[in-house]
Amino acid sequence: MTAASEWEILTEQLPAWLEESRLQSHKGHPATYIPELAHAPADALGITIMSTEGQSLTLGDCGLSFTMQSISKVFTLILALMDHGEEGVFRKVGMEPTGDDFNSMLKLELVEPGIPFNPLINAGAIAISSLIRGTSPAEKSERILAFFRELADAPSLSWNEAVYRSESATAHRNRSLAYFLKDNRVLEEQDDVEEVLDVYFKHCSIEITCRQLARMALVLALNGKDPRSGRELIPRRYVQIAKTFMVSCGMYNASGEFAIRAGLPAKSGVAGGILALVPGRYGIGVVGPALNDKGNSVAGVHLLEKLSGEFDWSLF
Repeated sequence: MTAASEWEILTEQLPAWLEESRLQSHKGHPATYIPELAHAPADALGITIMSTEGQSLTLGDCGLSFTMQSISKVFTLILALMDHGEEGVFRKVGMEPTGDDFNSMLKLELVEPGIPFNPLINAGAIAISSLIRGTSPAEKSERILAFFRELADAPSLSWNEAVYRSESATAHRNRSLAYFLKDNRVLEEQDDVEEVLDVYFKHCSIEITCRQLARMALVLALNGKDPRSGRELIPRRYVQIAKTFMVSCGMYNASGEFAIRAGLPAKSGVAGGILALVPGRYGIGVVGPALNDKGNSVAGVHLLEKLSGEFDWSLF
């Protein structure tokens, strides 16, 4: 199938496939452990697909903005790699899936050397947040925001203040993780736990749309290059690392299942967003706030699996 004929079929069939996937929403519900996220419409579903040839499809509830949550971890990892290189980052976090819940601290205590297994679980992302260069939490958060704005081509991108405050007020498990990291010397002596957590909560609370998310995914699909100018925004090696983590750890404890059924690098967030990409071809942004028991969008996963199956997008 040529790229042109594939895009033609996508344009024709995607509206029906989206509505078919929307019916899956009743099998889940919006996240409630961050109270502000519970207000999201449970039956919403939207998708944007951007091609490397400049085409774009936007369907469904793409006017719905949502916070990035764990999707942001992919890009703070990349920024930390750009700040410190591989050696500096992987002294603090490992490279393996955990098999545990994303907010678990179990293996921090049981497995030496006591560093988080990977940068996409909460403990790992908190450690990564401590590595972002800056003289204050505010400066670090502004650097993250500027980086995200460039990748999303969205100068007005910012964090949702209500979600940020809601996360901070209810983050008892994350505070426990951070203090455990401090005790294990993953966080350095000079790292103030509350300041590191402030950076973490803010990047999780960055508010985005499907279209902006698809643009960020398209940069990854192009191995770090700007889709318009061709300028390198991210070194290719760091995109490779990020994509590997997305395949192995990006969909929480359902990452293996998603790899088998869809075979795409992807990262989900508990606000219902999913960033996915077909390397060299498409960047995809999805929102569907109703989550399954693993924390992934029920309808969003269904739609991505459908698309990958129809067009043989799997990497495997």
